[in-house]
Order: sequence, then structure tokens, then C-alpha cells
Amino acid sequence: MAVYAIAQLKMTERAAYDRYQARFFDVFRKFNGRLLAADESPRVLEGAWPFDKLAMMSFPDVASFRACGFMRIGRPFSRGASSSSYAAR
Repeated sequence: MAVYAIAQLKMTERAAYDRYQARFFDVFRKFNGRLLAADESPRVLEGAWPFDKLAMMSFPDVASFRACGFMRIGRPFSRGASSSSYAAR
């Protein structure tokens, strides 16, 4: 069963995030992840949105999602950004 992940990122150090992002897809592909959407200015339909970027991803199964390691407890989603992340299947 597919797993979908949403990450809302707040940039803390843009240069560090850009370096992270430059290497992101090399690692992401190893776990069969797919980037469904990423937007640094999404249209907010309701409420406040205090973030700088939204990313939506999919993985073919829970094992691939967990192996990718994005959601390890106590570790940031990316370098140079803090995040709120969610997963659903």
C-alpha cells in the first residue's frame, strides 16, 4: 500500500537547505520515492500558514518510506529548514 508524506518547511538557513536539496533526489530515488508536488508559495485556502515550502511525496510501501529515513524522531527533515511532517497510507 502506498504511503504519502507531506512536509511543511520553514527555512532556517537557505544556503544549507539549497545544498541539501541539490543532493536530495540522489538519495530519494534509492527508496523509490516520488515527488508529487513542491511549492515555495502555495495558495493558502484557509487559516495561517507560517511555512516557506510545501512538499508532497509518495513511496510504494511503508518499508520504503521508513528506509528513506526522512521522519526519524529527533532529526530534521532537511538541513537548513525546520519542518512539520505527516504521513498517511
